[in-house]
Amino acid sequence: MYAFTFERPASTADAAKLAGAGGKVLAGGQTLLASMKLRLASPEQLVDLGGIAELSGVRKDGNSLVVGAMTRHADVARNADVKATIPALADLAGGIGDRQVRAMGTLGGSVANNDPSACYPTAVLGLGATVHTTQRKIAADEFFQGMFATALKDGELITAISFPAPKRAAYIKFKQPASRFALIGVFVAQTDSGVRVAVTGGGNGVFRHKGLEDALGKSFTPESAAAVKIDASGLSSDLHASAAYRANLISVMAQRAVAKALA
Repeated sequence: MYAFTFERPASTADAAKLAGAGGKVLAGGQTLLASMKLRLASPEQLVDLGGIAELSGVRKDGNSLVVGAMTRHADVARNADVKATIPALADLAGGIGDRQVRAMGTLGGSVANNDPSACYPTAVLGLGATVHTTQRKIAADEFFQGMFATALKDGELITAISFPAPKRAAYIKFKQPASRFALIGVFVAQTDSGVRVAVTGGGNGVFRHKGLEDALGKSFTPESAAAVKIDASGLSSDLHASAAYRANLISVMAQRAVAKALA
């Protein structure tokens, strides 16, 4: 490694000041530390959020769950309120990476990083969640802006994410066996305002699929999802899967997600 300073603030306000001054924020470290080891990132100052108690935990707020940015994946997966209110979110969190990743990785870190194959962004977008930051509240549809890009400004930190409870929802992913990221992951949610379908692993970042949303809005069944033709143009093609294969996976995962939501 190389020389850098390490700060561990005790409050969100202190963390925001350090981040605003150029410090690199460390949440769970699942991406940042690996990047530093490979010399792909070389921050001069790390700002560890692990000591800020106010950034962790789950609380109910009316018909929504508010999950702190520093809440670990494992804690989301086993939280009683999450299991009771949005079981699809608990299920998603329990399937991220392996036990070590779930023990250290955080909701806020995953969403802020916005890896194009990450699972959490599908829950945020699929449920129409709201991202709370040190400066404002950002709707899910405005937050994700492409590969590793979000609406966050320099020095702006995610403090929590509020997830409205759906009528029913489910997440299914086809894992890349080595990384356990989603080769394709599909989150479907039937909400008061309609059906939302979010896809990860298919391109430059998480996205909603209008064709599936329209079809499932008329009839929320696996058969309706199966009838939607998935356009392969614009989808990723690499050594793991062609664009056509990913298109087929979107259809299959969507059908399975709907069936799971109805079960």
